[in-house]
Amino acid sequence: MDLGRMLAQTAARQPDKTAIIFRDQRTSYAEFDARANQVANALVTLGIEPGDRVALYIHNLPLFMEAYYGILKAGGSVVPMNVLYKAGEVEYILKDSGARAILTFGPFAEVAAAAAANAPDLRHVIVAAPHALPNTLAWADVFGSAPATAPNVDVHPEQVAVICYTSGTTGRPKGAMLSHRNLLANCEQCMMIPNIATQPDDVVWLALPLFHIYAMNLGMNLTVLNGATVALVERFEPVSSLEVVQKYRCTVLYGAPPMFVAWAQIPSIRDYDLASLRYVASGAAALPVKVMETFQAVAGAPISEGYGLSEAAPVVSSNAAGPVVKPGTVGPAIPGVEVKIVDEAGNEVPRGEMGELICRGANIMVGYWHQPEATAEALQDGWLHTGDLATMDSDGYISIVDRKKDMINVSGFNVYPREVEEVLFRHPAVADAAVVQYPDPYQGESVMAFVVLKQDATATEDEIIEFCRSQIAVFKSPRRIVFRGELPKNNTGKVLRRELRTQAEAV
Repeated sequence: MDLGRMLAQTAARQPDKTAIIFRDQRTSYAEFDARANQVANALVTLGIEPGDRVALYIHNLPLFMEAYYGILKAGGSVVPMNVLYKAGEVEYILKDSGARAILTFGPFAEVAAAAAANAPDLRHVIVAAPHALPNTLAWADVFGSAPATAPNVDVHPEQVAVICYTSGTTGRPKGAMLSHRNLLANCEQCMMIPNIATQPDDVVWLALPLFHIYAMNLGMNLTVLNGATVALVERFEPVSSLEVVQKYRCTVLYGAPPMFVAWAQIPSIRDYDLASLRYVASGAAALPVKVMETFQAVAGAPISEGYGLSEAAPVVSSNAAGPVVKPGTVGPAIPGVEVKIVDEAGNEVPRGEMGELICRGANIMVGYWHQPEATAEALQDGWLHTGDLATMDSDGYISIVDRKKDMINVSGFNVYPREVEEVLFRHPAVADAAVVQYPDPYQGESVMAFVVLKQDATATEDEIIEFCRSQIAVFKSPRRIVFRGELPKNNTGKVLRRELRTQAEAV
């Protein structure tokens, strides 16, 4: 099966069921499928052929979902783009992917048009209301009158469905190619876990950006596969988001660490009725144990932390896959995914010892778009080398230590930022923190912490340094504390360490 056919089958099975709730407006599966068909038929008329890349530069709107499945039904490959990208970043992805069209929404239209001017393969810029620009096509004109019947396009499960560009934390973003089979395999793997398995009567709260693989496959594709309902949130705002959970009796919530940090600090959170939630997941970045404990205490809903990456479509492991939740771990591998911890030579290390996490399964990407060397480095003998350092306990539960490239070398001793960050989060005045290295003439590298204090809280640099030294070895403790109002992060809450490293060198 391919993803477009998946939507069609769900719509045929339950046409009147609500597929999307957005701003109190409800869209049925029949309406959803018909609009996706209109997108597909119009794209075919515009000359989009199977295998062509079509970029999506839209935030969390029903338009994204309709366009996503429409592109797939036309046989195209979706290239989702972060809506925070500027013209140069959009231009890079358009040129690198060779996209033939870009579908965007009014506020992003000028950026898309500027980027498109320098993308030689691009033929069409299609813009939804409210802005109209020269050399662009209006969404309503292109798709509004197209047939709502299924397009006559043959789509094979092995075709590339999505090219997800990685966040680029270690260099220029690379396009991870995920086939229909990869994405559906990960959905089916998750369906083998009772807690994660979405049911038709579930209402899935979704504020994570749809252009990110986490929201795209778990929040959207898995929901559509099972005919559940998406309560789509346009932008995350702590209080209004809780109101959505309460109003629509949401049962599943996919979140990221910044959301839980924000919720845990709302004094009135106990006033909201969150009893409908049966499954709460955190992913996309490491969730500090202290934040998990605080949220669970005030919200009464346990969090199941997991681990994944774009190249794995994305889920590799989850606490929901084990008999118990072990805070500080990302759980065991989910069914259908094999995991090993290996040393530099590729040999599996004993349980409890640290090494690189590698994994394999039907969910693992085809490779990187037009990057055979990077593909060969990442995919070796069928195993995806994640670049993440981890340990595995005797029960198979995985703990992510850090990215290999984020490790700090202090006088020959390895320091892992996450370990230091866990300590910082235990300080009563700290709301958020991130640790990076900075050049040190005596030690080679030293530890610097960027810290955001809680509202109305106070703490000095010396106080926080002494607190850390009371918890961990002196060489691991920060030598410098830099206070900030907020930390630079991408849309899913992953700290942009490269940006912080640049700032650290200038401090």
